Amino acid sequence: MTRDLTQDDLLDVVEREGTRAAAAAEGVDHDRPVPGCPGLTVGETARHLGSVYRMVVTWLRTGTRPSIWPRQPDEGQPVEDYLRDGLRSLLGELAAHPPSTPCETWHPQDGTYGFWRRRMAHESTVHRMDIESALSRDLTPVTDSLALDGIDEVLTLWFTHRLTDRGVAGTRHTTVSVRSGPRSWLATMDPWGTTSTETDTPGDARITGAPMEMYLWLWGRRPVYDRSVVQEGDFDAIAQFWALLRLATK
Repeated sequence: MTRDLTQDDLLDVVEREGTRAAAAAEGVDHDRPVPGCPGLTVGETARHLGSVYRMVVTWLRTGTRPSIWPRQPDEGQPVEDYLRDGLRSLLGELAAHPPSTPCETWHPQDGTYGFWRRRMAHESTVHRMDIESALSRDLTPVTDSLALDGIDEVLTLWFTHRLTDRGVAGTRHTTVSVRSGPRSWLATMDPWGTTSTETDTPGDARITGAPMEMYLWLWGRRPVYDRSVVQEGDFDAIAQFWALLRLATK
């Protein structure tokens, strides 16, 4: 649930983070590997982000999920320019419609332009940090409000809906409490499915961390037992939670 961020804020995040991603990729070695994503490079990350922007625009304009990925960069076109062109098209499409306007999405409980503002805000932010991490730069920090919204999105959209959509469940019943800043969530896993609810209810295990570090950890940009987050309780529950998160966000 988006709390402290307005829909205008989310649109600003898309523009800011997409622009930062393109700037970070410019004039550097595009073959540099991204530490948190084995097999992914700076160039591939920028290309992927530009492709995602184009895919979303096509989806919104046609009302149908594209069956193939959009065209790739033209021969000789710098990948950062490809990213910027896709970003401009996406921003124009999102800004032209109120966030409550109905549209096609991949989430049955939110079929509005607001879904895509939020989804693209976090898509842009995570991949911008991927590019910066590949260049051994200190990550440009995000606000606690954005990180907390991203934590909520990972848990209530990806961990809950995405795994259900893919028919993936846990191997045993267990719960993990995720706590960051003033907010807490309870992730539940069992052989029948996965859910996450914002609540102070304690779990079999507890993971606590600052908003930005928790955001990165949930997206797999930190190792499972990284010290940036504090882990307590049933470590088998944490291991199952981590494995399911990686399937959800793959």
